[in-house]
Amino acid sequence: MLARIAPILLNLCLIRQDVADYVDRPYLGYLYLRDGHNSMKNGVQKGTTVVNKIQKAIKYNRLLDLKKMLKRKSHFLLGPRMTGKSWLIKETVSADALVFDLLDDDVYLRLLKRPRQLGEEIDQYDKQNGKNSLVVIDEIQKLPALLDEVHRLIEKKSKKFLLTGSSARKLKRGGANLLAGRARSAYLFPLTSLEIPQFDLEVYLNCGGLPSIYNAEDAWDNLRDYVNTYLKEEIQAEAIVRRIDHFAHFIDVIGLSSGKELNISSIASDSGVPARTVSEFILVLKDTLLAFELEPFRKSIIRKATTKSKLYLFDVGVANFLARRRNVLPKSDAFGDCFEHYVIQEIKAILSYGGSDEVLSYWRSKDFEVDLIIGNKYAIEIKSTEQVQERHLKGLRALREEKQIESYHVVSRDPIRRKIDFVEVWHINDFIRFLYNRLGCCL
Repeated sequence: MLARIAPILLNLCLIRQDVADYVDRPYLGYLYLRDGHNSMKNGVQKGTTVVNKIQKAIKYNRLLDLKKMLKRKSHFLLGPRMTGKSWLIKETVSADALVFDLLDDDVYLRLLKRPRQLGEEIDQYDKQNGKNSLVVIDEIQKLPALLDEVHRLIEKKSKKFLLTGSSARKLKRGGANLLAGRARSAYLFPLTSLEIPQFDLEVYLNCGGLPSIYNAEDAWDNLRDYVNTYLKEEIQAEAIVRRIDHFAHFIDVIGLSSGKELNISSIASDSGVPARTVSEFILVLKDTLLAFELEPFRKSIIRKATTKSKLYLFDVGVANFLARRRNVLPKSDAFGDCFEHYVIQEIKAILSYGGSDEVLSYWRSKDFEVDLIIGNKYAIEIKSTEQVQERHLKGLRALREEKQIESYHVVSRDPIRRKIDFVEVWHINDFIRFLYNRLGCCL
């Protein structure tokens, strides 16, 4: 009997140590343990409930420091749904703030009828608490007219606001008052590897980085729900597109185009949607922060470079679901595509969190390509291989002849840090940490 329960007791001890390691850090979201710890679930079904209860003690460490941001100025906090904005606010600033959640019908209708009541409620709250409190307005894009009152309160009473939203489109295109420099913008992305204890690359490349989906046992079902309820239904509810049937056909096709050069006519043909409408839908995805464009690097002189952008969905897991790409395995073509998407997604987030304004681009000529260029500082070839070889450097060698970029790198799964000729070889985890620390952020 003792021999049978000994492995269970050992796994419980391991999980308890994990909790001790991470419980004191700033956090958001839950980590679902797997691999060795799941051996207890596989061996004894009844132990599953115990494991699940312990799992919830381990949470993600988010890199975006709201308190530090808000010491300086009011901010918009923007990001796609389910990236964790509300949780981050709850865990870091809500205890000292007055929160207006516009997803609450009562709050929404009250302020819709009389926006000036916002200031009156804030005044009353400050009097009761004897301080000038931070004010959080969640999902501000649902009521853009409220920004006029926010503007007044910043000017007249020096109030500080945190305004969250999942759609920049309604704010930009609805003629909303964007506070004329009185509030800065910050963005929250899917989880990065630096935010996930016991990060598992293969899990991420399959599930993506949305906090409630990463490593969940029903990740594929959760991705389906996300696509059906947000990408389709909520976009329709917000009246962003007129023909939701066209948008649904477009969405079914766009996953296969993620990470590829934009070919509007091809997407239009495959989806049965007019090319002009496809262009509008791509703009919708970008404005709602569900996709971003990687611009072409055009400064090459020796070789003519492409002028077409690439489109990437904001999360590799969402892209997988839309592309019907399930069970992505190492050494497959899909694994290489997902790895490239993940690296670019990760670097985009790290640059944003570090306050960098460097532009991301890629370079392709007739015969050569380099996957990512950061400003004019880093040219990066992304390979999912575990052993970088000379043949992987062809694109970097060609780009170097243009004499436009300061340094050249291969980012891969190769664990051996070294230099091949002029090219630095990095494991992806080491490069991300190097880049984050280079931006002046210390972990």
